[in-house]
Amino acid sequence: MKKLLVFQHVPHEILGTLNPLLRRAGFRIRYVNFGRHPDAQPSLEGYHGLLVLGGPMSVNDTHRYPHLSTEIKLIEQALQKELPVLGICLGAQLIAKTLGARVYPSKEKEIGWYDVHRTEKSRGDPLLGQFRDLEKIFQWHGDTFEIPEGAVHLASSQLCANQAFRYRADVYGLQFHLEVDEPMIHRWLSVSENKREIAALHGTISAERIQAETSAHIQCLKQLSDNAFGEFIKLFGGRETRHRLPLRSGQKGPQD
Repeated sequence: MKKLLVFQHVPHEILGTLNPLLRRAGFRIRYVNFGRHPDAQPSLEGYHGLLVLGGPMSVNDTHRYPHLSTEIKLIEQALQKELPVLGICLGAQLIAKTLGARVYPSKEKEIGWYDVHRTEKSRGDPLLGQFRDLEKIFQWHGDTFEIPEGAVHLASSQLCANQAFRYRADVYGLQFHLEVDEPMIHRWLSVSENKREIAALHGTISAERIQAETSAHIQCLKQLSDNAFGEFIKLFGGRETRHRLPLRSGQKGPQD
């Protein structure tokens, strides 16, 4: 049985649509909830992959959230072990930082439904290659990242040029939230911290608009998530041996 380690940061950011796909594929899933156990020191021993979920903190706030440094070390170990890794939102930013890329505040927050454009380099990609040129995808983030050296830039939006990347063949960082379903979005909108974040934007984004657009776009997102995450799960099959690549040493790795 394949075993997957999942890093969680807040109660409402969960696997979502990924959970039934992983369960049906026979995965045994272990959550490490750093929100509840910030001093946790998990091991990758015996695991076949790593998935890092989102959260409201910045990857640069390691002084407030020391577990972020723990996560970066474990992501680096996972890359060295050549395990499949998927990062969503904060998770993508943590992967980018592990690979030496800069993570910094966006000029404008993306909260709600936004147009995401795939890049030309994404056309042959297993996960994003089946996207249309433009897809409406759910977002909730204030930070963004540079594309790491040696990684392939897969998607962009008007407000956030770097929405997704692939490193090697089996490491993905997704800034957007493919994993959400309608109940998750409604729960996010009810979280006090999230309400305050929307209120601070003084009407440029509203919960009412997000709810209305969710009804219009959620079924299409579900199909996208099933297709993309189904392809990610296939990465746990036979994987050819690859040379180990340097990570934060500043050297470049080959592009896939």
